[in-house]
Amino acid sequence: MENPSRNEIKNVLDQAKTIAVVGLSPNPSRTSYVVSEAMKRAGYRIIPVNPLADTVMGEKSYARLSDIPEKVDIVNVFRRSEFLEDIADEFMKIDCPVFWTQLNVIDENVFNRLTDAGVTVIMDRCIKVEYAILK
Repeated sequence: MENPSRNEIKNVLDQAKTIAVVGLSPNPSRTSYVVSEAMKRAGYRIIPVNPLADTVMGEKSYARLSDIPEKVDIVNVFRRSEFLEDIADEFMKIDCPVFWTQLNVIDENVFNRLTDAGVTVIMDRCIKVEYAILK
């Protein structure tokens, strides 16, 4: 598993406008909230994907990726690695070019499957940290 280069990641972040965040918690002390809030402040539209919350950060939350009625540029995953297979299955139902998982969220099979399908896959990287380094 080899992530795209920093330059490729910068291009992903430069082109993206909308980020669907799988596992975005409504709790402001959780990492998913802190990271997503920072990305929202940086100008990205954040779409929460959390079946247990109606809204997160003032945005309507969706139970599944396929419930989102608009185009998504990046899917950012804040779930444990064992959930990635199911999330990848759901991801393949939508038209999104980038599948991104946060630190310590890794599944080689998912990485290879999505990469083979032409998806840009970034695993085990914090989107907030990458944004701070590259901007």
